[in-house]
Amino acid sequence: MPRTGTIVGVNGNHLAVEFAGAVTQNEVAYALLDTLRLKAEVVRVRGRRADLQVFEDSSGLRVGDPVEFTGELLSVELGPGLLGQLYEGLQNPLHALAERDGFFLRRGAVLPALDETRRWPFAPAVKPGTVVAAGDTLGTVPEGGFRHRIMLPFHLRGRWRIAEMATPGEFRVRDPIAVVHDDDGHELTLSLSFRWPVKQAIRLYRERLAPTDPLITQIRIIDSLFPVARGGTYCIPGPFGAGKTLLQQLTSRFAQADIVIIAACGERAGEVVETIRDFPRLTDPLTGRTLMERTIVVANTSSMPVAAREASVYTAVTMAEYYRQMGLHVLLLADSTSRWAQAMRERSGRLEEIPGEEAFPAYLESVIADFYERAGCVRLRDGRIGSLTIGGTISPAGGNFDEPVTRATLKAVGAFHALSRERADARCYPAVDPLESWSRYPGVIPADQLRHLRRLLTKAHEIGQMMKVVGEEGTPLADFILYLKGECFDAVYLQQNAFDPVDAATPAARQQCVFALLEDILGARFVLGSRDEAREFFQRLRLHVLELNRAPWESEAFAEQFRRVREFAAGQCEGEGASASVCPLRLALVETPLEAEIYRAPRIKPATKADLTMRPPDETDHP
Repeated sequence: MPRTGTIVGVNGNHLAVEFAGAVTQNEVAYALLDTLRLKAEVVRVRGRRADLQVFEDSSGLRVGDPVEFTGELLSVELGPGLLGQLYEGLQNPLHALAERDGFFLRRGAVLPALDETRRWPFAPAVKPGTVVAAGDTLGTVPEGGFRHRIMLPFHLRGRWRIAEMATPGEFRVRDPIAVVHDDDGHELTLSLSFRWPVKQAIRLYRERLAPTDPLITQIRIIDSLFPVARGGTYCIPGPFGAGKTLLQQLTSRFAQADIVIIAACGERAGEVVETIRDFPRLTDPLTGRTLMERTIVVANTSSMPVAAREASVYTAVTMAEYYRQMGLHVLLLADSTSRWAQAMRERSGRLEEIPGEEAFPAYLESVIADFYERAGCVRLRDGRIGSLTIGGTISPAGGNFDEPVTRATLKAVGAFHALSRERADARCYPAVDPLESWSRYPGVIPADQLRHLRRLLTKAHEIGQMMKVVGEEGTPLADFILYLKGECFDAVYLQQNAFDPVDAATPAARQQCVFALLEDILGARFVLGSRDEAREFFQRLRLHVLELNRAPWESEAFAEQFRRVREFAAGQCEGEGASASVCPLRLALVETPLEAEIYRAPRIKPATKADLTMRPPDETDHP
């Protein structure tokens, strides 16, 4: 018999309910309004009074209205049919709701998360008499380009023996496929799907591994300078209009992950609609099929009920952990965690909790850390490796990275991709600031080479700031050349053309090859007699490398343009200054005695036949 309570207070979407019996934290309840059942969650229990947050519009609820407690935690349904779906925060399929109710969400509307009429070709993987545990594979069904593993429900404890197993055939998600029993004689009938609480992490793995393998996003500034590891975490803070959503969309398209889950937790409806419209029409570069076939979108936009933002984040991460448990590599993109934090602030205020900085709840850091800690690379019990990488965007007011949400996130993530308003206004894509961003993960470029590069970019930036005061005429020629080197590297390597079919995505091998080429060129001493001559040389070099960026990888056009770039740069080193082609710092023209002792300089040479291969230049190119 369901337990009931009575509303004794209403404050927006917050209800104070008096009850009799036992009520659990995070338990699902329904506020009854005429024929409507408005879903809510218990967020606090104090004696015989429970505080609930309603996930829908609570207008019309009054003191004295009944509330029904279900005894179940807020959960999602896991099974075949999740891929390609568009859900709202409570896992209601939005396309199916639109077909039934029109384009405007109706209060209290509920539909099954999985299509109950579709039949799935099931292939059993175990036989009667086999002993299994939670998370073990019972069979598989095809889903998109993957074999979806049907697993023993995660909530079952101990060992279970297969009493009956279905033969190969087609089954709906509710049809029985197996009967299991434990040593105490408890018997359960299993189907293709089961439910799991969203706020409980799935930990059915043998060991948790350190995230060391890079997740190749094919975005050069990320993979080379500020890499993300499979199973790692990262955040993308930036002001409005800096390109956070665009960067996430291109990452979801080109990153080398099996499954992509996008959690639009409070993002503007227009940007979510763009994702929904474009993804089914885009060709997946990894599979050649439509991109939506390996994508799940959980949409809770800024125009939808604010209480569901928190639910959408946990719904998305639970589905991501489910696919990781199959041994797949999953990428979860949350956009934007700032609006999720604002929802927590609103709930905390209605609960009359003691506020922290900027009225955010005092437990903001722990909640954000718990979310990012659900990422990770794991070794499953059968030896397979699965990973869940989490990347969240942050929208700090005014682009202030010192606000509470950004600071709390920086303590939990392993990479920080700071978007710059200045670079965004200058039409740089991606607008990641190379001087403020950082990463703790290894990437495709060795660390020692990156240290030289960062010194070049830092010195070039310092010279650029000085030139704003003294002008070019007051800047020594050597410093001006160093400034041009930094600007050239920024323009041809750190920036990409998202509209070019080749330059939009750069494989790891190509990044290593072009980086080594630019390292060799920018480390050389060029014979440049004036600022005008230096400006013209680096402008022409920039055009040559941009042509290289547009040439398809491992093609004759790439090999030919590669040779042209090297020969053009080598030509400037010829003549009287060629024998003095020495640079104390590999990537910068620095002439202090101390740096001359520490660093050995490369010497650029004309292209050889070996340069026509697609392998990156090796140590033989640096005599």
